[in-house]
Amino acid sequence: MVNLSLHCINAVILLDASGKRVLAKYYGSEQSSLKEQKAFEKGLFEKTRLSQGEIILYDNQVVLYRSNIDIYFYVVGSAEENELILLSMFNTFYDAVSNLLRYQVEKRTIMDNLDLVALCLDETVDRGIILDTDANAIVGRVSKPRLDMVDIPFTEQTLSQAYQTARERLTSQLLR
Repeated sequence: MVNLSLHCINAVILLDASGKRVLAKYYGSEQSSLKEQKAFEKGLFEKTRLSQGEIILYDNQVVLYRSNIDIYFYVVGSAEENELILLSMFNTFYDAVSNLLRYQVEKRTIMDNLDLVALCLDETVDRGIILDTDANAIVGRVSKPRLDMVDIPFTEQTLSQAYQTARERLTSQLLR
């Protein structure tokens, strides 16, 4: 009989093009040491840096990964976990980060907005439990409201403010 559990994510890791940690969160009861985590990340990076796949079995765990310019995204789950559930969480997190960073998913923009990326991860997964699979809802909770546009009615905005507001609304509608 299969043990069912809500805890399906073991780790979410972001590495740069040289295999160095940008962001990593490990979940589960078997909290590994920093040295073990670094060794795991190094081996994982060596195994995936030249491959073109999206899923592997590494160290008896299912790993989904995606590279984008100079950053690698990894989601790690147990070997018994459903890959489609992991993929759903992975796509949600990646889409939310991509939307927050205005589709410039690279190391520099992630480092500049690391607080938003970490908050996005926290809104997606908590202690290994997937909280949400709607990227737009996550972006809505994580994104900062623009201070210059808050509480200013459209009719009282300057021409440049009105243009900016209209452009942002149109862009957000087109990207849905």
